Amino acid sequence: MSRYNGEQVLVVPRAVYEAVGAFHGVRKNPQDYLTAFLRSGEARYMDRDEAEVNPQFKQIIAYAIFRHEGRILAYARTPKGGEVRLHNKMSLGIGGHINPIDGLTDSIDTYLAGMEREVREEIRFSGGATHRLYAVINDDTNDVGSVHLGMVHLFELDTEDVAPNEKALAELAFHSLDELAGPLYERLETWSAICVDALRAEQV
Repeated sequence: MSRYNGEQVLVVPRAVYEAVGAFHGVRKNPQDYLTAFLRSGEARYMDRDEAEVNPQFKQIIAYAIFRHEGRILAYARTPKGGEVRLHNKMSLGIGGHINPIDGLTDSIDTYLAGMEREVREEIRFSGGATHRLYAVINDDTNDVGSVHLGMVHLFELDTEDVAPNEKALAELAFHSLDELAGPLYERLETWSAICVDALRAEQV
């Protein structure tokens, strides 16, 4: 029986990622990676059951961070979330997989549609927002990270009026970087800890 109900997710061969530059942590040239992934014939949709256990492919994850006046939105992943390996961890990232519903595999419009769909599914917010592709994150030191690659988007919000659309998102609140790097740091999932470190480094 399929653990993920037959979900198809966008992946690229690990070799494509490595050709741009293998790394651990964060890189600030995400457009180079995204351009390589979306070249014709590189990305494909794969059954998620296979993708989750095949490190020869990287699942492309849209990972959106929301900031208002220097404070970062964070939440706790409850057991209602789909990825059991991340339950009870805190996260900064809103988003997820790109699916066939979003479009063709070699289109930037497909990727952005997937990112926007995932954000709308998970949270709602009022006011204006600006957005930029901020970084790419990778962590091959654990089972989750070895089969995923995160494209980090940074949203700057006009207000703190944000609410969850899913029960899997608990404790949704804005925190200062000092809080995230201090008392809350041990609760952060790996990718979120990497992002906190990168954002703090910009303040030095």
